[in-house]
Amino acid sequence: MSIRFASPPSIATDVLRSTVDWALVTRRATRAFLPTPVSRTDVEAILDVARYCASGVNTQPWHVHVVMGAAKERLTDAIMRVYNDSSRMAKLDEPYDYYPQEWISPYIDRRRKVGWDLYGLLGIHKSDKERMHAQHGGNYRFFGAPVGLMFTIDRRMGRGSLIDYGMFLQSIMVAARARGLDTCPQAAFTPFHRVITEELAIPEQQMFVCGMSLGYADPSRIENSLVTDREAVGNFTTFHEATNKEKEQ
Repeated sequence: MSIRFASPPSIATDVLRSTVDWALVTRRATRAFLPTPVSRTDVEAILDVARYCASGVNTQPWHVHVVMGAAKERLTDAIMRVYNDSSRMAKLDEPYDYYPQEWISPYIDRRRKVGWDLYGLLGIHKSDKERMHAQHGGNYRFFGAPVGLMFTIDRRMGRGSLIDYGMFLQSIMVAARARGLDTCPQAAFTPFHRVITEELAIPEQQMFVCGMSLGYADPSRIENSLVTDREAVGNFTTFHEATNKEKEQ
């Protein structure tokens, strides 16, 4: 059922504000899920809310492939056959440049810290390639989540549509939090875009964007205790205000 709100919700403004803020701030990249099922009705409700996000001239450039049950397992198996074969891995490519060709500070520092913090929690040392391989491989098992979301976009759309897509993805994650669910947005799927498009019979005209795991976080798993740092507002914001002379006029 489509959701529309014709008038403001009948709750106090401070309660509404704190609820929205809570959903935004508590969103995490969850890396271990409970096997608790998520119904198709819940998935549809989340997407029904997320579709109201902004997009340039209302283009709504997104398309979602939802994998559950046997379909999800088949996709996982197809990806893992490649992931565990170094010769096939060497032939993979990316559908688009998600990360920069050359990493610079502070971005490389933030990236490294996430890796160090996560593997530190798990007790995985840099030299332990086998455990690192297994942990990264959890991406392709959707970290145990019962629902996987695969996102595509028409190749003819411009780069600006990826901005729209980011807002759509964020809206999904926030709507999931409002329902007590958790997510993990995953660019890790992009090297396997050819495997995914073949397995899901995605038309050639559609470019793979990313994947996402959806389910209930397992609170007992230590990897879910990871909270990444965020820069203070003052570090990334510049206010352009009237000068003293302009104020005097």
